Amino acid sequence: MSPADGPRAGDTRARLRAIREAEPGPGTIAYFDYDGTVIDGYSAGAFYRKRLREFDVGPVEMVRTVLSGMRGIRTDDDFKEFLAITLATWKGRSEEELHTLGRRLFRDEIAGALHPEVWELVAAHQEQGHQVVMASSATRFQVQPMAEELGADRVLCTELEVRDGVLTGRVAGTSLWGTGKADAVRADAAAHDVDLADCFGYANGTEDAEFLSAVGHAVAVSPTDSLRALARRQGWPVLDCAPRGGLFPSLTDVARTAVFYGGMAGGLAAAAGAGLLHGSRRRFVDMAGGVGSDIAFGLAGIDVEVTGAEYLHSARPCVFVFNHQSKFDVPVMMKLLRESFTGVAKKEAAQIPVWGQLFWIADVAFVDRGNTRAAREALQPAVDKLRDEGISLVIAPEGTRSATPRLGPFKKGAFHIAMQAGVPVVPVVIRNAGEIMWRGAQTLRGGTVQVTVLPPVDTSSWVPEDAGKYAEEIRDRFLDTLSAWPERRIVQEGDR
Repeated sequence: MSPADGPRAGDTRARLRAIREAEPGPGTIAYFDYDGTVIDGYSAGAFYRKRLREFDVGPVEMVRTVLSGMRGIRTDDDFKEFLAITLATWKGRSEEELHTLGRRLFRDEIAGALHPEVWELVAAHQEQGHQVVMASSATRFQVQPMAEELGADRVLCTELEVRDGVLTGRVAGTSLWGTGKADAVRADAAAHDVDLADCFGYANGTEDAEFLSAVGHAVAVSPTDSLRALARRQGWPVLDCAPRGGLFPSLTDVARTAVFYGGMAGGLAAAAGAGLLHGSRRRFVDMAGGVGSDIAFGLAGIDVEVTGAEYLHSARPCVFVFNHQSKFDVPVMMKLLRESFTGVAKKEAAQIPVWGQLFWIADVAFVDRGNTRAAREALQPAVDKLRDEGISLVIAPEGTRSATPRLGPFKKGAFHIAMQAGVPVVPVVIRNAGEIMWRGAQTLRGGTVQVTVLPPVDTSSWVPEDAGKYAEEIRDRFLDTLSAWPERRIVQEGDR
């Protein structure tokens, strides 16, 4: 089961219901702690691991960091000591340099630790017109990228002193740990003329007990044992989020991944035999996609739940477009489409073991995204196959995997191809493949991938100069589908 289907789903539904029962409008503020609440784990770890990879950590600092971690952060003095270690390493560096580093680490590491349950809570608050505020003891370099991704209204965090664009190694004002965060939240609500009794607060540790006590609707998110006990005494609801993995995947996930790829390899072997028997490379590719994915998904205990499955076949040949969340999107599309399709991939994908070789056999068009002319030339064989051989094409119009569930902008290439070939576009909306395989992960989790296939879009009246407009219109259909997913509609119906 996925988090959307499992025992945690009831917790999420209850929290969504509470949000929708709250007074709409900006007079309600939702305050979200960051580390351990919005994300699984701590953003500071990504910064520290980066320095370790670059051999930028001396023995004295390493000993101090290890001792601080073993002791834990239980008091304001503990936090100040831990922060001082970080600030000493940042002293003298430019503010812009650290903002750039924060954005890069967010994209490459931190975003993959986002709790999808919290993403839904933020979206529900925004649908109600509530203000969303990140309230964290971390620095702006750590918090700001996630705040922008969530569409938060503002950030309350530990600000650092900057002179002439360079960090001095000191805190500007008060750090937002413990009482500091509670005071900042009170001041923020007062500045916006909002009653905290109408506000929501989300946090995971007892250091935020004062902050949670200040709001009218406190929620303990994946809480520590001490906060869980406090929440029980205070009557605060608890939201347990699905763990997002970590540096060391579980043995279960390793085993699941092994049987998945073993099943895929078995399907490939059977497909190769059939291809040789019939003298057909296309027969090999179709069986590899269909039979191989069936075996692999079955052995790994991963299901695909499809709404609108009839549209997978009714308009072929066509251009299938899908939102790209995870490396697992590719086997999902193989299982859905099964036969008579090929794809488009960035040229680097040709080097992926097994998949790269399969892509070559399947006549996947490898595109150099940095060379527009070369990309058009690489796509021409796919256009010819669409028009002359009836082979459908699969493209992710975002061009690259999203760092979070947020849908990225759509490029125009897929829609130009549909126009050139004179075929319809079929949108395939994938909701939660990222919960099966996180961005950057190498192992799989069990669960159910939810997919909605939308009706084909006729392109016969399209003109090339309006390709950007068509791309936006199709993207809007994805956004509408994701925001009104059946599970969310069930919650709303239950509210009435």
